[in-house]
Amino acid sequence: MSREPEVRVRGTAFRVTSDPALRFADAPQVHPVRRWLRAAGILLRAPAETALILRARLTGRRVRARQAMAALIGLDHRGLWLRPGETFRDATPPGAPMVPGLDPRSDLQSTRDPVRSARADVVILCDPEYELLPGAEAALCATLADHPRFQALYGDALLVRPDGAAMSLLRPAFDPDYLMALDYIGPLIAVRGAAWDAVAPETTASGPARVTDLILRLAERDGPGAIGHLPRPLARVALVNPGRTAGEGGRSAHPARPITGREAASDPHLRADADVAVAPDGAAAHRAVIRHHLDRTGAADVEAVPGPDGILTLRHPLPPQPPLVSLIVPTRDRLDLLRPCIASLLTRTAWPEREILICDNDSREPETRAYLRDLEARGLARIVPWPGPFDFAAMNNAAARAARGRVLAFVNNDVEARHPDWLERLVREALRPEVGAVGPKLIDGRGRIQHGGVVLGPGGLVTHAHRFFPGDAPGYLGGLSATRAVSAVTAACLVVETDKFARVGGFDAAAFAVDFNDVDLCLRLGQAGYRTLFVPGAVLDHYEAASRRWTPPALARHRREVAAFKERWGPLLAQDPHYHPGFDPDLGTYARLRPDGAGAVGPR
Repeated sequence: MSREPEVRVRGTAFRVTSDPALRFADAPQVHPVRRWLRAAGILLRAPAETALILRARLTGRRVRARQAMAALIGLDHRGLWLRPGETFRDATPPGAPMVPGLDPRSDLQSTRDPVRSARADVVILCDPEYELLPGAEAALCATLADHPRFQALYGDALLVRPDGAAMSLLRPAFDPDYLMALDYIGPLIAVRGAAWDAVAPETTASGPARVTDLILRLAERDGPGAIGHLPRPLARVALVNPGRTAGEGGRSAHPARPITGREAASDPHLRADADVAVAPDGAAAHRAVIRHHLDRTGAADVEAVPGPDGILTLRHPLPPQPPLVSLIVPTRDRLDLLRPCIASLLTRTAWPEREILICDNDSREPETRAYLRDLEARGLARIVPWPGPFDFAAMNNAAARAARGRVLAFVNNDVEARHPDWLERLVREALRPEVGAVGPKLIDGRGRIQHGGVVLGPGGLVTHAHRFFPGDAPGYLGGLSATRAVSAVTAACLVVETDKFARVGGFDAAAFAVDFNDVDLCLRLGQAGYRTLFVPGAVLDHYEAASRRWTPPALARHRREVAAFKERWGPLLAQDPHYHPGFDPDLGTYARLRPDGAGAVGPR
């Protein structure tokens, strides 16, 4: 049995949880003096950026100053911890008010056994390690009464350290891909009595895996829209559990082999008619629940592959003949960027059937033109000329029309592949009938997260999830480690089937020649019924905007595209279902709670 890591807070050592969804809270607590010394060192080494930050601060542009500081020194989750001594009611994030007119007291006790509420025909299941907060039962029952489309409801929680500090666990709306990768929902769920009576007898899991099993069975029966999320804390749990070690109820992080449908039929821990409570640990119980779900839904050929962090990757099957993938790279000169980009597509891309199309926007430098001619002469790439003003959307559309592949992979000229399996991971997801665009994890030139999916709303527009976090960060609730649904992904590296791309008209070059065309594409794919996925197992480097130049005409064009984007997608910008309204919209993502108390939303 492996020893769990320790974190020291004010001289006190304590074990952290082995749950992969909570690993983001495991980071060692750094003394404030050391943090300030590190920040001061970065500021001293970047005098120009520091001067801009000071000017913004002194002129009253505090939001801009905070954003610039985050870009310079990076972000983490430290700002989410609430001070020791704050009450949990005070700690409730905005967007999660108590239900007016209802008794905030609850007679329910946390238990592994289901409890029928005396308020309504609702069954509430809560792990004994979680303590229900005042008003939780009332809020769950009232929400189910007011929203008949929901058959089950989950909410948020509070994670409490031994020193009394607390962090809110703010969950997104229901996402089956995310839940199959890891349990981001937690062990508290309220289910309508009739739904419970219909589904509960079929479940065989126990512990936290039982909630996952119930949710997936209800989603199979009634559709994903039957699972609702109430964005307010309903329970709290201690970060420390001295009696637990990895493999004793938690999510074990030791590596394990994939589980196939054939193995599930012969393994007593995994048989559909077996009680998965006998699985050796919580991670195995979760894997068994997912294996059963895949088998029941006609996906027996999907492998559930556990990673060393305990998070599952579902390997969806490929056709017997791998499809041709058209890699599309727009460029104008900048051979210093283009050459390593193309080299990575040629030497660090393990996909047997691929073609490279370089859309050349009037490259003039002799070295670049010679390089392009050489690639074409050797049959390594096709050159698609695109003369005239830079128009990212139109260039990519033109290359897509010239492409022969079943799958399109749009790759910026300032992107480089890291690992050979990046394209395979993305294509496996893009070929799923219900999936539209998919995108990888991108790392910036300083080794930090540049793209972890696109979030709608922060700053009034969009931003990249977990931007400026350390490149090896697990992500809030495992969001940088688990394949999951997002509202959009960046076209710096975006993979989509050709017919799906054509079905929605490709990039909208008329409205979004340069900016927002990728987000607009993903949202239109969403309107057509396709899901957009972030696939963090695929990792590439992105030296963002290294090839862009801001000029007065470019700024004017950008303002027009901002206005067009808000006009078209304004309502969606109010609340991204894959994000939480309790986070501060003015400081990156997942870095701080919203300070102003605005942004309340109902169940979703």
